Amino acid sequence: MRVLSLLRTATAAAALSLIALAAVAADYPAPREGDWTVKDFRFHTGEVLPELRLHYTTVGDPKGEPVVVLHGTTGSAASMLTPGFAGELFGPGQPLDASKYYIVLPDAIGHGKSSKPSDGLKAKFPRYNYDDMAAAQYRLLKEHLGLKHVRLIIGNSMGGMHAWVLGVTHPEFMDALVPMAAQPSEMGSRNWMTRRLLIETIRRDPTYADGEYTTQPASLRVANVFFALSTSGGTLALQKQAPTGALADTLVDARLAAPFNADANDYIYQWDSSRGYNPSPGLERIDAPVLAINAADDERNPPETGIMEREMKRLKNGRLYLIPASAETSGHGTTGFARFYKQQLQDFLQAAPRRAM
Repeated sequence: MRVLSLLRTATAAAALSLIALAAVAADYPAPREGDWTVKDFRFHTGEVLPELRLHYTTVGDPKGEPVVVLHGTTGSAASMLTPGFAGELFGPGQPLDASKYYIVLPDAIGHGKSSKPSDGLKAKFPRYNYDDMAAAQYRLLKEHLGLKHVRLIIGNSMGGMHAWVLGVTHPEFMDALVPMAAQPSEMGSRNWMTRRLLIETIRRDPTYADGEYTTQPASLRVANVFFALSTSGGTLALQKQAPTGALADTLVDARLAAPFNADANDYIYQWDSSRGYNPSPGLERIDAPVLAINAADDERNPPETGIMEREMKRLKNGRLYLIPASAETSGHGTTGFARFYKQQLQDFLQAAPRRAM
């Protein structure tokens, strides 16, 4: 069934298994994984973690021009190495051809194989936010990988927001910036309210036990499915998939039955980290050309608010590409499929000047 195949693609387990398979299918170099430990990493709260492990994946020769790819909330480098994203971008002749570019995909703090609450500290893990995550990514690139300058930073959803943060905090570091499924404005409205409710649903579950649970709270799975259907999927696409009550029930049942192995503390931290996100005050500091890519049916960043048009006017060199809504797009999830914008990305990158390092 189509519903089940989509679910398999969306699960973390499936994403992890695609690291090796995607490289073969897309004919780009096999991904390589690495780790770097930062000593005494200081968070914005003042908390210090004696050892912060940062995991990352690379594709291509380190001698190639560096490109940084940043994943979304609850994801990892593995979640970007899919046929729909890497398979459309990293192959020969594609916009981010790995025979020319050295592609670096970090696992953000709290995600993938980087340090996270479930490693042992549970709810005592430092309360990281997007500024901490972007700072750690920058240090990984500069201090560990020795990258003085990168050709492009492209990020999706949370990764798009990290791209905005890096553009403001390190404007000299990149030639070009492509934030996707993200706005450079304060986290608020429905986007934050639904995140807050997602977090509260789990925290208020008695079995959560202030983060000291022995089994994963049952509310975790239900909250995840509710949030996903409410804030991603696309109005037209969901109408096409589930036009009747019976088909809607089938979709919900399949989502609830899909493999799901998240940890509640990790999950809460991942969504809570967007609290306070707001690069808007520093947008004029961005020097690199910006191609912002959003979907017209993005539930979390609805274009009718006019926020993107307002904020894009403040950039020295920026434009917005809004992917038209259709039954083939999937709302906030649309930008996970590069076929919708690969030509625009190719044209943008070819036109972006190489800045002095």
